[in-house]
Order: sequence, then structure tokens, then C-alpha cells
Amino acid sequence: MYRIVCMLMIVAHHFILSGFVADNGPLVNKPLSANSVFLWIFGAWGKTGINCFMMITGYFMCTSKITLRKLLKLLAQVYFYRLIFFALFLSIGYETLSTMRLVKILMPFWGVEYGFTPCFIVFFLTIPFWTILVQNMTKRQHELLLILMLGCYTLLGSVPTFTVSFNYVTWFGIIFLIASYIRLYPTRIFERKALWGWLTLTLIIVSMLSVVILQKYLGANYFFMSDTNKVLAVAVAVSSFLWFKNIDIKYSRVINAFGAGTFGVLLIHANSDAMRTWLWKDTINAVGHYSLDFGHLVLFSVGVVLAVFIICNLIDQLRIATVEKWFFNWYDNKVSMKAEALVNKIIMKQ
Repeated sequence: MYRIVCMLMIVAHHFILSGFVADNGPLVNKPLSANSVFLWIFGAWGKTGINCFMMITGYFMCTSKITLRKLLKLLAQVYFYRLIFFALFLSIGYETLSTMRLVKILMPFWGVEYGFTPCFIVFFLTIPFWTILVQNMTKRQHELLLILMLGCYTLLGSVPTFTVSFNYVTWFGIIFLIASYIRLYPTRIFERKALWGWLTLTLIIVSMLSVVILQKYLGANYFFMSDTNKVLAVAVAVSSFLWFKNIDIKYSRVINAFGAGTFGVLLIHANSDAMRTWLWKDTINAVGHYSLDFGHLVLFSVGVVLAVFIICNLIDQLRIATVEKWFFNWYDNKVSMKAEALVNKIIMKQ
């Protein structure tokens, strides 16, 4: 369920970035109208959603192992959508064919500066080393490292005159430290569902107020949520994670199926510039609906985000049930044991 909420936050953020905040976009020209205030708040949670998503990764992977199968599963999913949509958009004129474009398509990643997917692939490969670190530090050392990293990147990074430069690979490691601490050192306070529920609600309200107040007086509405390291983006992610961790939800095939397809939603709807142009501008015409009356704009925005999430998720569930299932049936029967043994031999070789 938490994965679903995280991805809805990210899709809503991308909805706002579809042109609403462009230089001549309606949120820039009319920043304090009712429609604009709603859209500012509606799309404010993208970086928070990334933190939430990585909290899940850190919490479970700090006691798990990275295997060749897991890496292949990640890369196969990335390449599947990259190649499929490149071919599709090339055929309808949204992509152009060039040597450099083909090189970028075939490389696992082309730069690790801003994009989530390439940074996640690189970070995924570093998880075994982060796991060694957190499993061999003492609790006190873990706490001191967290204080150092969060003090530098988040507390100082949320001061307007203080500059912090980093990319997602670096930041994902810090989120891993937070999530692994929660997993490795459980305490009573981490189990207090009511506390984290109320704190999450309070932080969400504070975040919403910060968007409106900063926009009105400083014109910098997203400052405390503008990147993954900002104080409210971190605080909401950690508190909401602890709240969801303690919610007792009965097993649901529907929730688990949609949860499994969340990363596919990201890979589809944020696939490329061609996808963004086709989806948000030419198909949905998101910005063109800004002039709707307030109530209809709310319904339109929520409906679009839900529709994009559901359609992309169903596509990925179909891929999981067919292409992924077929490939890993073959892999598990023919390749798995030898390949995993070879990788383990390489990694463990002194």
C-alpha cells in the first residue's frame, strides 16, 4: 500500500511538471489563484515520494542479499520499457534515430546526475557494501553517522544560504542508513502507530502551509520540499514510513498486485522526453485544463493521476505475468545455479 501511495505522489508531481510551472505557465502567471494553490500543493510531494520509496528499499535490503537474479530482474524491466517505447515513438514521429540516441538507449544508464532510474541502478549495485557497513557498525556508530549526514545534508541543506551538492546515489545511501537503523535497532517508539500517524498528518499540514506561505511572501514555495534532502521531504517520508509500518492491513491480492507494478509505473510514464510530450501535452493536454472551475480541476487532476497510475500498473502486471515469468522460468531452470555461483565466486574472491 505504501508503494502505491509513493508512486501516486510521484505521478502527481510529474503532472504538475508537465507545463504548469514553465516560464509562461499558469502557475507562474497566476501563482496565488485558487487553482494554482491547489496545483502547487497537489504536486508538491514528488521528492518526498522518492524518499518514501527508498525507505522501503533500505528497510528490506539491509538484511537481504543482492543476487544476480534481482539485478537481472531490474535491468530487464528497465530495458523492456526503454526499447518498446523507443520503437513505438520512433514509428509515430516522437523519436529520431541517430547513433548517439541508440548508444544511450543500449547503455544501462547515461549519466547519474539527476534521473531516478540510472541513479537507482548504480545505488542497487552498492547495496552489498552498504549492508556490510550497517551490519558491522555499532549502534552508537550508526547514530553518529546519521547525525553527521543528516546534519550536513538536511539541516544545513535546508538553510537558504547554505549550498549542498549531491546526486541521488549519494542521497539514497543516507536514506539507506535511516531505514536500516529502524530495521536493525527496533524500539518502542518506532512501534507507536498513533504517534507516527498524528506526526505524519501534522507534517503534511506544515508542508502544505509552507508551500502557500513561501509562495505568497518569497515566491519559493517548494523550498523545504524542493529536493530529497530538504527537511520536510525527509520528515514526512520517515514519519509516514513508520506509520505505514505499524498499520495492520490484511493480505490483499489486489494491493500486492498493484504494489508490485509501482516501479513499472515510473518506467512507463516517465520513460523519456517523447513519452512526456505525448502523454502530458498531446494526449492529456494537462495545462489546457487549468481554466476549469476549481471543483472540476480537482476532479480532473485526481482522475488523470489515478488513470495514469492504473493503466501503467496494469501494463506492468501484464509484463510480469508474461515476459518476466517466461524469462525467469527459463533462467531458473537453465542458468540460475551456475550464474549465481560464478557471481558469488567473483565477489567473495580475496
